Amino acid sequence: METLLCLGILAVGAVVAIAVVSAQARARRGDELGDARAEAQRWYERLGGQLMNLHGEQPAVRQALADAGERYNAAGSQLEQARTPQQFALARETALEGLAYIRAARTALGIDPGPELPPLAAARGAGQLTRERQVDVQGQTFKAGPQPGGDTPYYYPGGRFQGRPVPAGWYSTPWWKTALGAGAGVVGGLLIADALFSPGWGDPGYGYGEGYQEGFQDGAGYGDDQGGDDQGGDDQGGDDQGGGDQGADVGGADQAGDFGGGGDFGGGFGGGDFGGGDF
Repeated sequence: METLLCLGILAVGAVVAIAVVSAQARARRGDELGDARAEAQRWYERLGGQLMNLHGEQPAVRQALADAGERYNAAGSQLEQARTPQQFALARETALEGLAYIRAARTALGIDPGPELPPLAAARGAGQLTRERQVDVQGQTFKAGPQPGGDTPYYYPGGRFQGRPVPAGWYSTPWWKTALGAGAGVVGGLLIADALFSPGWGDPGYGYGEGYQEGFQDGAGYGDDQGGDDQGGDDQGGDDQGGGDQGADVGGADQAGDFGGGGDFGGGFGGGDFGGGDF
């Protein structure tokens, strides 16, 4: 009888222990979900505030703000549908990408772009342009440079196009968006990338890798730990001047990539495709 009683007590104790562990696990998951939701919402609201306060007529400014607006709409949709920490993380990345375009718009306006943003997953290791480049590909001229200009009104926050790094900078046409880049769909994005990022393009003895290192600042490891910080919280009077929109659409990759799939995140939110961004 005593043995049965002891066994009963042990069984009850085991059930209670399991219940406690399960409750703690649920609480942790709830905290993780709540934190992810709050983080995504914070960057999304910052992006919305920036969009309301910035205006400009220059082509580069209008284009950057249009790209930021696309990502704002996409991030809002993602937030509404998000149910897991990973989905909220994807919405956060989209909002940060929009803030990168905001930062670009401020640069084109000639005002302080504000504090740096957490690095975009898709842009890690892509680097950034440090000098102007111009190439002719099948009768078409393509330009790129570190600063906006009349010939380079399209900003790209850095990412990958079909596996190849594309540095952050300003371009004459959004060739990574094959459906939108004038003639890019015919010429081919990879051919343009080879020409732009390899000074020895056409020289069998000079590869893409060597060319990529000339004229670019490597972005690997950039912003380690900038992540999630407001960086300057107020950001110039509340203008959170964002920074990175990493990931324009290049070629249709998907954001789902690295985030459980956002394309590596890397895939990229890009080019306006969100959820299928490209890169």
